[in-house]
Amino acid sequence: MTKETGHHIWRDIGVQLPFLAWLVVLWMLLWSQFTVLAFLSGLVVAVFVTRVFRLPTVELSGRINLWYGALFVVQFLAAMIRGALAVTAQVFDFRHQPGAAIIAVPLRYADDLMMTHVSVVSSLIPGSLIVEADRDRRILYLHVIGVRSADDVEKQREGVLRWERRIVRALGAPSQYRALKADERAAKGGAR
Repeated sequence: MTKETGHHIWRDIGVQLPFLAWLVVLWMLLWSQFTVLAFLSGLVVAVFVTRVFRLPTVELSGRINLWYGALFVVQFLAAMIRGALAVTAQVFDFRHQPGAAIIAVPLRYADDLMMTHVSVVSSLIPGSLIVEADRDRRILYLHVIGVRSADDVEKQREGVLRWERRIVRALGAPSQYRALKADERAAKGGAR
C-alpha cells in the first residue's frame, strides 16, 4: 500500500465516521436500548450497511456558523408552529376550500447536499411537501396548500428561497456562502 492510498483510506474513514456514528445512534434509538450490546450490534449493522449498500461519499462543507445555526433552529421551530396553526385554521374554515398548487422553485446555491437540506426543511413545515427534485436543473417541486392567487405562489416560492439562504448561512460551503454574500451586496447596490 502506498502512502497516498493509506492517506486516502484514513480520509475516507474520517469522512464516514460521523455517518457511522449516526447510524449506531439511530440503531440504539430504534431498539430503545443504550447498552454495550446495542452499541456493538449497531456498529456491525452500520458497517454492513455502509459497505454493502455503498453510496458515494458525501463531503460536508466543513463550515458551520453557530450563530446562524442557532438562528436557523429558532426560525425553523417558529415556522413549524405557524405552519401547523395555518393548516389547522384551513381545515376548520368550512367557508373556503384551501387552495393547493404545485410550484417550481429554482434554487440558487444548491449542490446535492444543499438541495437535500432545503427539501427536508420545506417538507417538514406543515402545508408543503416536496413532490419532485430535478437535480440537473436544481429545481424543487412542492405541493403547497393555502394558495389562492399568484401572489400566494410567489410568497411560497420566496419562502423556500429564504430557507435556502438560511441554510447556506448556517452550514453552506464557503463558495456558496461567498456567492450568497455577493448576491446580497448586489441587491443592496441595486436598491439604492
